[in-house]
Amino acid sequence: MGVDLQSSQSNLQILLREQWIRAKYERKEFIHSEKQEPYSAGYREGFLWKRGRDNGQFLSRKFVLSEREGALKYFNKNDAKEPKAIMKIEHLNATFQPAKIGNPHGLQITYLKDNSTRNIFVYHEDGKEIVDWFNAIRAARFHYLQVAFPGASDVDLVPKLSRNYLKEGYMEKTGPKQTEGFKKRWFTMDDRRLMYFKDPLDAFARGEVFIGSKENSYKVLEGLPPSTQGNHWQHGITIVTPDRKFLFACETEDDQLEWITTFQKVISRPMLPQEYAVEAHFKHKP
Repeated sequence: MGVDLQSSQSNLQILLREQWIRAKYERKEFIHSEKQEPYSAGYREGFLWKRGRDNGQFLSRKFVLSEREGALKYFNKNDAKEPKAIMKIEHLNATFQPAKIGNPHGLQITYLKDNSTRNIFVYHEDGKEIVDWFNAIRAARFHYLQVAFPGASDVDLVPKLSRNYLKEGYMEKTGPKQTEGFKKRWFTMDDRRLMYFKDPLDAFARGEVFIGSKENSYKVLEGLPPSTQGNHWQHGITIVTPDRKFLFACETEDDQLEWITTFQKVISRPMLPQEYAVEAHFKHKP
């Protein structure tokens, strides 16, 4: 079982197309420049419904995006002086997740905290408002990347503005000793980070695995070692890293094939210089 990425992307395309049509024909943004949304103004604030980390309730929270400060912040109270969280634009990502969040305008925002991924789930009743936030985050990322990579062309930078997950869904996993029982977890493949959660809407991952390249001794194998015990699902996957093996089990053969294909695509891609630093940090995690 997994999230239907094609369905989610189809919903996103419908939402974006609807807002483009309204911008052109209802709001006349293309004719009257003063009516255009200031995505690239460098500052945006407003209220979004945010899912509570512990109780799962969506509550209205004030969000502020500031390029000058290089961060997206949110506040638990309107008059709060200090933000509840500061998310650096450098590590910010936003992706539409209507199926997971249960709202057609649901947006998942991720950032790094102590080099671990933190999830925030938000939505707005108005499709235009959530699309404007999405575009504002992408514009802020674009301006950050222009400074960070001064020699890069716009064509090179645009794919880095935001990214969809390569795959998400349930698998079973066991621990490093491979003697513990297998536990069902929700997995998300985000670029080279394979994260697992107890619940798809958890704020923090229970763990993260770095998936490098075949040149660096990473590989994916179909099946599990013969001595493996405790898996309820029968369609196994073994990921070999320079340090250890990770064992997973899928409910169906189709799931197994999709995960293996996803892992193979990542492993067949040579690592970028900055990814070696990420890999090194994973090796030194406590």
